[in-house]
Amino acid sequence: MSVLETKELNKRYDLGKQVVKALEKVNFIVEQGEFVAIMGPSGSGKSTLLHLIGGLEQPSDGEITLNGQRLSLMKDKQITLLRRRNIGFVFQFFNLLPTLSAQENITLPLVIDGKNVRNYRNRLDTILELIGLTDRRDHKPEQLSGGEQQRVALARALITEPAIVLADEPTGNLDSKTGMVIMQLLRRSCDELGQTIVVVTHDPRAASTADRVVFLRDGLVADEIRFESSTDTAQKLHVIIDKIEKLEA
Repeated sequence: MSVLETKELNKRYDLGKQVVKALEKVNFIVEQGEFVAIMGPSGSGKSTLLHLIGGLEQPSDGEITLNGQRLSLMKDKQITLLRRRNIGFVFQFFNLLPTLSAQENITLPLVIDGKNVRNYRNRLDTILELIGLTDRRDHKPEQLSGGEQQRVALARALITEPAIVLADEPTGNLDSKTGMVIMQLLRRSCDELGQTIVVVTHDPRAASTADRVVFLRDGLVADEIRFESSTDTAQKLHVIIDKIEKLEA
């Protein structure tokens, strides 16, 4: 069953005398429980696509269906509620509130949505264990390393049991070793929690944790790779790098 589908998705920016095509006729499907990485050079439309499917921007043309709901038929307030209840976001910068503890930052989306945090206590404990921060749940962001803060941001995205998690360069503000820890946690959330994940990344090593890699170029879907579960990381990395080199040739 598909969680996300785009049909003939277009995004244009009117810059006065010039119209820039950020995305053109993008058809993109993500199945439930799938882990997809989106790659492409700067300006290829990666982040634009993520913003559109997350309801942060409106497409110029085309259709987006998220968790069975067509965004084009929804008003702004309905899209806001859909985004709050169906999408978890992870960004390059952690966006944690400095006055709140780790667990308070994690449960903030529940508070904003008027949910009773106590009803999510078991899920909070499960996620804290998954990200390895059970013993640091009461620490504030300034008491956590960058990698730990990104783990809190990931937990915040997972707490509402969203239909999909969208991550925009989640390793971009971290060193390579810490970045791979975050990608492995995303992988585990997919495998152990059944979470559907879409990650935008420029890093082939990060993309190698995914089930499928979609390549954008000049706003178009240029190619994609789907991996078998038996494919090891080294093989994935080799295939991804080879594909990037061919697309850039």
